[in-house]
Amino acid sequence: MTDENSGKASASEPSPLSKLKEKILSDYERMSLDDEFCFGCHRDVPCFNECCGDVNIFLTPYDVLRMKNALGLDSGEFLEKYTQLPIEKNQKYPIVQFKMNDAEGLPCQLVSDAGCTIYGDRPWPCRIYPVGMASPKDDQTGEEFYFLMKEDVCQGFAEKTKWTIREWLANQGIEPYDEFGRLFKEITLHDYFGKGKVLSPQKMEMFYTACYDLDKFRRFVFDSTFRKRFQIDEPALAAIKENDEELLRFAFRWLKFSLFGEETITIRPEALGPQSTPPKS
Repeated sequence: MTDENSGKASASEPSPLSKLKEKILSDYERMSLDDEFCFGCHRDVPCFNECCGDVNIFLTPYDVLRMKNALGLDSGEFLEKYTQLPIEKNQKYPIVQFKMNDAEGLPCQLVSDAGCTIYGDRPWPCRIYPVGMASPKDDQTGEEFYFLMKEDVCQGFAEKTKWTIREWLANQGIEPYDEFGRLFKEITLHDYFGKGKVLSPQKMEMFYTACYDLDKFRRFVFDSTFRKRFQIDEPALAAIKENDEELLRFAFRWLKFSLFGEETITIRPEALGPQSTPPKS
């Protein structure tokens, strides 16, 4: 559907996701927030539900948070049942992909005849569709633009309801997804990767846990020696213990510290061990 949710790849060839990004940058009309289009999606549209099968959707950490809570599942249970980890060439960090049902047509596991069963918490790619968003560069300074994904299966463009891109994003509740998307990009587009550095297997595991397996990350914070080693004030601890969004914000801070060595977390002095005393002159 968008530049963030199409394509799997083997480790031996360029990923379809990369190919799609190249096609978007070269072929798609670039739109601004005030550009208009006509679109509608509802049960009376002839193609209703047809776009919800045989499609590859990459999930962001915030997608996983919203979806696992909507289903009432622990993050580990959600990841095991509903996701898979595709392998791409030169992969820098773990990528979580939604897993389709194995039935004929590869339908979405969460779609019924009446539509999406977690519609209020559907993931970003489904939420923003048919609008897509892309950047000319794979960095934080690239100027983002919008475009329309006009797929053959979709008849929603024949509807008469007119939108600007800005109106569509507001109507679809994109704002919190954008906030956490920006925080995620600060990790995935970090200079660490730009300099050609790679994550160790242990750091790969930490990335996956902190970003996606949020309930396991909470147990790491509260059920290990974490709080004895790191200084976290009590109000912050109370917030991340009860609130998944606050926990995810903290997880991004932790990754900047643990993966890249940024001073976003304070080590307790007693955890540093005995300090050497300078010799007297």
